Amino acid sequence: MLDLTKYPHFTHVHTWCHLFPLFVSDLSHRNLGKSGLRVSCLGLGTWVTFGSQISDEMAENLMTIAYENGVNLFDTAEVYASGRAEITLEVLDLENKSCQAETERGLSRKHIIEGLRGSLSRLQLDYVDIVFANRNDVNSPMEEIVRAMTFVINQGMAMYWGTSRWSAMEIMEAYSVARQFNLIPPVCEQAEYHYFQRDKVEVQLPELYHKIGVGAMTWSPLACGLITGKYSDGVPECSRAAMKGYQWLKERVNSEEGRRQLIKIKELHLLADRLSCTAAQLAIAWCLRSEGVSSVLLGVSTTDQLLENLGILTQMTPQIVTEIDALLGNKPHSKKELRS
Repeated sequence: MLDLTKYPHFTHVHTWCHLFPLFVSDLSHRNLGKSGLRVSCLGLGTWVTFGSQISDEMAENLMTIAYENGVNLFDTAEVYASGRAEITLEVLDLENKSCQAETERGLSRKHIIEGLRGSLSRLQLDYVDIVFANRNDVNSPMEEIVRAMTFVINQGMAMYWGTSRWSAMEIMEAYSVARQFNLIPPVCEQAEYHYFQRDKVEVQLPELYHKIGVGAMTWSPLACGLITGKYSDGVPECSRAAMKGYQWLKERVNSEEGRRQLIKIKELHLLADRLSCTAAQLAIAWCLRSEGVSSVLLGVSTTDQLLENLGILTQMTPQIVTEIDALLGNKPHSKKELRS
């Protein structure tokens, strides 16, 4: 029999003595029924592959080729070739494959549970305080996501769960599903928030905070370094925007909108000087003053940056907030303000 402990992403379902292991796939995928489990649109039935007409070596070659071309569904059973079909699946060395399994992404029940178990193993922890679902998965039903999160909490693998980069509508749907089926709702949303990204945290999330108690944990308070002023005279060679894979950031800095933002950033630096703090400290304090924001996540690469960011402005007065709003000229209006 195949040693399932070797393959953490190995899905198996017993149906009529059949075993369905799911492996890595680059092939076109479809949901299995209405579940969030994704399977390749083509699978390999090993009752033929392991028939008496071909050798074990040829069977291994066929399975390897199928696997490397994206097949992630292999139908085996203990009766196929007296168990040789299951043994030969070991040729598919999952841990040495560079591509990511279809079942190693998204928010299917399988990935939520297996992914958290893997993280806990690497962290050498029994549980985490909160587990986040990063980006909603349109291929996974909301009920399945909420049930899986409830399961890992009830199993003691996490204390709470939250969302990241979800829309207010998606968060509300998760909450409604949780209430409908007596499950556990999310308690927090992770959202991008800085001077130039305001609407979600200042308009949408406060409404959810008051209605259902969802708090906010924000990230990118310095807008990927833009607010520090490092890009005022172009893109430095050692900056993130100059790194491979960050072409989007370079384009953002050099865009017309980016240039307008850099002009405002220079004025914000003057304000920070007047307040005897750095531009980064001012930006982080500005994020923390927003209603419902519980924590601001910092991204630093040096100890100096960390110490600077930790020394935030102790008090963000209404006068300072008003001055910044006037300078930015992008304060979003709440629904209440729009109705009036």
